[in-house]
Amino acid sequence: MQLATWNVNSLKVRLPQVLDWLAANPVDVLCLQELKQEDHAFPLEALAAAGYRAEFAGQKTYNGVAIVYRDTLTATEVIKDIPDYDDPQRRVIAASFGELRVVCAYFVNGEAVDSDKYTYKLTWLGKLERYLADSLARWPQLALLGDFNIAPDDRDVYDPAGWAGKVLCSESERAAFQRLVAMGLADSYRHFHADGGQYSWWDYRAAMFRRNLGLRIDHILLSPPLLARAQSCEIDRAPRKNERPSDHTPVVVTLG
Repeated sequence: MQLATWNVNSLKVRLPQVLDWLAANPVDVLCLQELKQEDHAFPLEALAAAGYRAEFAGQKTYNGVAIVYRDTLTATEVIKDIPDYDDPQRRVIAASFGELRVVCAYFVNGEAVDSDKYTYKLTWLGKLERYLADSLARWPQLALLGDFNIAPDDRDVYDPAGWAGKVLCSESERAAFQRLVAMGLADSYRHFHADGGQYSWWDYRAAMFRRNLGLRIDHILLSPPLLARAQSCEIDRAPRKNERPSDHTPVVVTLG
């Protein structure tokens, strides 16, 4: 079984790329972030023609998440947003596939460490932690996939000194990431790759992708039973080479 995550930075713009990628990489479950479209515009028919179904929580202009899955699977116990947290931003969706629980999340960016958005990010992270702790108690086989907007350590940053203390790399954000790991959710990419210099996001400006000046901020975290089944986790750089690409590229984990 293969699970993948991809921040598409507008599904309306990138739908052809998503369909092409699924045709070439027929993963079982694909978590999407930054749909930037309302639910009525979600491309169910196009995905159905490709052999996929979806659960989604959209939002005009900003945010939006979806779990796209092969039509041979059945999604149950779908939960949108973080329960008991009044947040107008559509950032989280979860669904079960048998004993597998998939949580797709678009973490808050935070803008800058001295901004209100950073304060919101830290609050949001706290709410997510409690939600995941409850979810793990109910679903031991849990995978958290998404754009975390956190580079876990300096290996995940092209210029650690330049990014030190800044949003995406601040101590508080990295501490939140480590609390997820301490909860029992392992960084599947790091499990297979100890080296640095591998990224999932590159700014559109200054030929950052061509120069490989990026950050690894898209992650797949696995609970212990799933980590025991993990065979590989890879970053697929190919879609970042597309014309009008997302600034993110997919991450894929293979489970035995």
